[in-house]
Amino acid sequence: MDLIVTEHGFLVNFDDWNEVVAQELANLNSIILTPAHWEIVLFMRGYYEKFNYLPNTRIFVKAVANQFGVEKGNSRYLQNLFPESPLKYACLIAGLPKPPTCL
Repeated sequence: MDLIVTEHGFLVNFDDWNEVVAQELANLNSIILTPAHWEIVLFMRGYYEKFNYLPNTRIFVKAVANQFGVEKGNSRYLQNLFPESPLKYACLIAGLPKPPTCL
């Protein structure tokens, strides 16, 4: 599959995203998507479509807690899903731009 991505691996065109693309982006980053991953990835796509911006990590965690409860809206849970950087990899797999707060 030929994906057009930035130098950091983020999808260039939001509209090119689908579940197959998400799976490929996850594979490229050694992430095996489970239903728990999909829940966060789809949440982030909805968040971006609704607000047209990406949150910082603190707001991301709080938004997940508001949507799914504190058992999922906490740094430990999200870190287990996306070990290096939950916000960065949730956005990357969701086909969203690189969050401005991520290095």
